[in-house]
Amino acid sequence: MLQQLIETVRHYPGVASKVALAPVISSFEKRNQSGFSNGDDTAVLKNANGYDLFAIEGFLPDFVAQDPWFAGWCGVMVNLSDIAAMGGRAKAVVNALWSAQDDVSAQIFAGMKAASSTYGVPVVGGHTSHNSKTTQLAVSILGHANEVLTSFDANTGDAIVVAMDQRGAFRLPYLNWNATTNAPAERLRGDLELLPLLAEKGWLTGCKDISQAGLLGTLAMFMDCSQKGADVFLQQIPKPDQVSWSDWLCAFPSFGFVMTCPVDKVDDVVALFQSRDIHAAAMGHVTERPSIEVIDEGQNVTFWDFEQAAFLGFRQDKQDSREKERMLCL
Repeated sequence: MLQQLIETVRHYPGVASKVALAPVISSFEKRNQSGFSNGDDTAVLKNANGYDLFAIEGFLPDFVAQDPWFAGWCGVMVNLSDIAAMGGRAKAVVNALWSAQDDVSAQIFAGMKAASSTYGVPVVGGHTSHNSKTTQLAVSILGHANEVLTSFDANTGDAIVVAMDQRGAFRLPYLNWNATTNAPAERLRGDLELLPLLAEKGWLTGCKDISQAGLLGTLAMFMDCSQKGADVFLQQIPKPDQVSWSDWLCAFPSFGFVMTCPVDKVDDVVALFQSRDIHAAAMGHVTERPSIEVIDEGQNVTFWDFEQAAFLGFRQDKQDSREKERMLCL
């Protein structure tokens, strides 16, 4: 049963789309001008008052065509999650839209405007073209952090904490869990504020927002960046009773983060989310072994073995070094 579940999640298209990024990542320098690793949820640029955060999201044309208003909403929402995952607060959003239909564009802009107003982050500009045969949307965001969280700093032995807002439902036909469009603005703003607060308290060693790769796919990206592995205990993951494990592990949550922290900070981190009625729990721990293992009722199934297959490719330098050492010994 567990084997079948993990096989389903491993072959989910959202996971495959992240694995396909490895050649892109290898095309750029591993570090940016501020000394932070490229390939995280946002770019980090150090300044005199902390750090500027800069990110962009592109959206699948089918999704935009199917649900243009929600695509506009997500253009703002998912970028806000990227900023929060890095320990930051969003400042402004811009967009780029290509469309052949004015009515579709109007729905997209209405969704963006609604999210901008709800979250209190202004849309300050962009680029629009109505001379395209297809509708394509990209949204970029600027933020600021006093203290930065990254995907590259998890330590062996850290606890892995997941926080996901279960106050919602899937917005079909995709596995997009919508916990935001009907929520009070004050609640949504306060929920996002938890991440920079945690960064400034120094309770976390790393963080990543849960993407279209789902919970396990996002964890694999996280551990690949940190060059670590993980043991995950399935039953410790909070899940809505009415949702199957396969759907929940593949879901894109409106509010969902995977974090690592020292074991003695787990209770504090979990309590902070629970104080705002967000489900959170320690779901496992970071290992030195280079794989993601899922454990349930005495069964142990490998979700990803980084030595057998690259994920994002951040381990490639280490693997290349090992191969060179092996060749020298022959």
